[in-house]
Amino acid sequence: MESPQINVAIEELTFSLFQRPLHPELFQIYANRRLRTAKYEAMIWVTGCTHVVSVFTADACLAEIVSTPGQMLPSRGLIERFQFRGPRSHKCTLSQGLNYMTDFQVEKMSPNLYRQSYVDLDRFARNRGVFVKFPELEVGGLQPFCYIDFEARRSELHIHTFAAYPEQVTMIKTQSLFDFQ
Repeated sequence: MESPQINVAIEELTFSLFQRPLHPELFQIYANRRLRTAKYEAMIWVTGCTHVVSVFTADACLAEIVSTPGQMLPSRGLIERFQFRGPRSHKCTLSQGLNYMTDFQVEKMSPNLYRQSYVDLDRFARNRGVFVKFPELEVGGLQPFCYIDFEARRSELHIHTFAAYPEQVTMIKTQSLFDFQ
């Protein structure tokens, strides 16, 4: 399996929201989870220090992607796309009764805070979520990693992601809510 692209400037990463499914062949998937409730099904992929979350209902599909520069993504079904340049919130409602909200922030850290965040999230991930680390890409004693925590409720899916980039001693944190009416 090839190593993920982690030595990218944070502001070059792209957040995209699609109203369509995306093919797994477009991504290098390091870990995945499938969730199923009576109202929806979700696919969560860790794609390096990036992610894809796709949610399917009987009538709709919504896919949230954080991608690196050069990632091949379709233009069909694109609802929103923006770069990581400071905190941001976004909200949208689809006519099929699916509401979506996301907030994210970019946090520059000290090396000690970065290490402690790694330890805390690694420990937390033993009981829930998906934690993927890339020790072969360690920079200055700091490992890149991606942690995705999720809570599947009957009519909601909560996603929290933490993507850590050691070269910049920076973490991108996202919180997303998929709400099914």
